[in-house]
Amino acid sequence: MKKKCTLILSLLLVLALLCACGGAAETGKTENTENAQPVKIRVAASPTPHAEILAVAAEILAQEGYELEIVEYDDYVQPNLVVDSGELDANYFQHSPYLESFNAENGTQIVSVGLIHYEPFGIYAGKTASLEELPDGAEIIIPNDGSNETRALLLLQQEGLIKLADGINASSNATVYDIAENPKNLKITEMDAAQLARSLPDVDLAVINGNFALAAGLNAAEDALAVEDASGDAAQTYANLLGVKAGRENDPAIQALLKALQSDQVRDYINENYGGAVVPIF
Repeated sequence: MKKKCTLILSLLLVLALLCACGGAAETGKTENTENAQPVKIRVAASPTPHAEILAVAAEILAQEGYELEIVEYDDYVQPNLVVDSGELDANYFQHSPYLESFNAENGTQIVSVGLIHYEPFGIYAGKTASLEELPDGAEIIIPNDGSNETRALLLLQQEGLIKLADGINASSNATVYDIAENPKNLKITEMDAAQLARSLPDVDLAVINGNFALAAGLNAAEDALAVEDASGDAAQTYANLLGVKAGRENDPAIQALLKALQSDQVRDYINENYGGAVVPIF
């Protein structure tokens, strides 16, 4: 009987030890999960306003276990190339017409995950203070890339300075050769978008992209002589998007980034900080 009791006690002791080890293992598993390194998301962006908006999204993502690394670019080429190559996970700097044109010309496979904001194009004064004072033969500089050049030409047409050939719309890739009427014989010079603001003092007028205008301290809602008609199709056509390599659209990290960018916090930040020069589109 004594031996039997001893055996039972031994078995109970073994079971207790097993349970304790199991509990410790489970506790260790929880601690490892809690102490796991955050998942890094690397995003290419223009400095203003894209990188600034991403900084707000980064705070939201940090609470969900993601670390957002923002890599800034001053051009419109590298952000797509580094995403297509897989060097970075996503980009945030462009609209759909530019993306479609870039893919077609470069063989890249970047797709939109979702729309974030719209930046109205503006006409800004250089040597000439107003549209009414614009002399014959005045020089106007515009972006030289397909979709943004179209957008600039449409804005000049909106203000009655030129008339484009029939059929030119927001989805076209128009150039100065598509100008059908130029009553003031304006000299319209195509230039890299990043150079427009710094060249403004040397010309009569410039049509400048929203992000480059902001970077130069210009606000379309306050400083431009004219802006795109917000009631037209420009807002949807030229809305800035979150781009990724095709096939990555549904990655959990990408979806978390999109959700953060389309959050109430980001909407409030845009409305409170850009005074109408950047407009949430979600």
